[in-house]
Amino acid sequence: MRVDVIMPQMGESIAEGTLTRWLRKPGEKVSRDEPIFEISTDKVDAEIPSPAAGVLAEVRVKEGETVPVNTVVAQIETDATAAAGVVPRAAAPAPSTSQPVLRGEPARPAPAPAPARPAASVPAPGAPPRAATAPPGPTPRASALVAGGATAEDLRRVRSSPVVRKIAREHNLDIARIGGTGIGGRVTKRDVLAALESGAGGARAAAPASSSSPAASPAYAPGERVSIVPMTAMRKKIAEHMVMSRRTSAHVATVFEVDMLRVARLREEHQKAFQERHGVKLTVTPFFVKAAVEALKAFPIVNASIDGDNVVYKKDVNIGVAVALDWGLIVPVIKNADDKSLSGIAKAVTDLADRARGKRLTPDEVQGGTFTITNPGIYGALFGTPIINQPQVAIMGVGAINKQPVVVDDAIAIRPIVHLTLSFDHRLIDGAVADQFMAHVKATLQEGRFPEIV
Repeated sequence: MRVDVIMPQMGESIAEGTLTRWLRKPGEKVSRDEPIFEISTDKVDAEIPSPAAGVLAEVRVKEGETVPVNTVVAQIETDATAAAGVVPRAAAPAPSTSQPVLRGEPARPAPAPAPARPAASVPAPGAPPRAATAPPGPTPRASALVAGGATAEDLRRVRSSPVVRKIAREHNLDIARIGGTGIGGRVTKRDVLAALESGAGGARAAAPASSSSPAASPAYAPGERVSIVPMTAMRKKIAEHMVMSRRTSAHVATVFEVDMLRVARLREEHQKAFQERHGVKLTVTPFFVKAAVEALKAFPIVNASIDGDNVVYKKDVNIGVAVALDWGLIVPVIKNADDKSLSGIAKAVTDLADRARGKRLTPDEVQGGTFTITNPGIYGALFGTPIINQPQVAIMGVGAINKQPVVVDDAIAIRPIVHLTLSFDHRLIDGAVADQFMAHVKATLQEGRFPEIV
């Protein structure tokens, strides 16, 4: 019998996934739980395991294609013994009978009627389109829409983030009439802002964002020796997120110089015992995370976020630590970092970084961050001014640790110095608060306030 391999829903708000690479070819044998393809979503890159043992009989989705969740991407030929514990295809919940909605391809008719849309978003014959004036009801799960034979338009409504829908609602825009430039027609925040700037309101349909401005001239001359390579799915998402953050937050940065002598001595003194007891190396990253956690507890506004005209104070301190990958950047999150000791943070940092590079992170592990730390210093950068990771309001950049001559008690001394940068959202955080926060981080590091190091 055959077992369907489906595009999984990697998170409650995820409506689609991009199949980036097949790890097995048709005709090859696969084992149960063996990774057979890689996907990229709005939240995470991951390797997807096989649901059964057998032979990869058919591949239905090519590399680089974006399809809705629950789409059958392949089938595995197996027997009853190999498929033990696997729900047979005939007994499994009925998958969507509509064809996969591929990028740039309109959805084909489904036998089941699409969910009814709000009446306010459907204009009367001969009348101009009107935006819905009442707040929409709860957004259904993407999997439920696909199973019900949803159209591409229905899926686009789900794929638009809550922030995008909120902005459209506040400005009386019908999101269904805004051309989406995101993957698979997703309406992004940039599309909504472009619609507002172009004067498209709820009384008329909004033109696609790409047509609201003149086409950009190519960055190369005819006949020039160039190589054009399409962006990867992850790079597109990073680009979209960075541009959105710049448009959203009033970015300001402050830089502090920190003497790392005490931290260097603590590491040298406890490195061997720490690794023997906890099984991980004692790097400098846990010290920066711990110092940031203590400062966030002292200045909770830096751990907050903005929701319209409201300030949302987060009770939990969840630290995102940026991890550079060969194919992009990902920010796994240390949940409840304020409840962890230095050793607990060290273990979490090592585990998350290793699994990020192995594409084994779950969606929950890259969501829910309240503050981010990034370390360009590992490549020698003196310091940087990182872009805030929305919806957070601050991000700390760690520069290279270099020995420098400094004045200590009116004498010249050689000390390991690091420059720490805080990029913060000036809509919420004043310069004085940002500097007080960084002064707290600096004092923790310079005074070596890590009593529980071992």
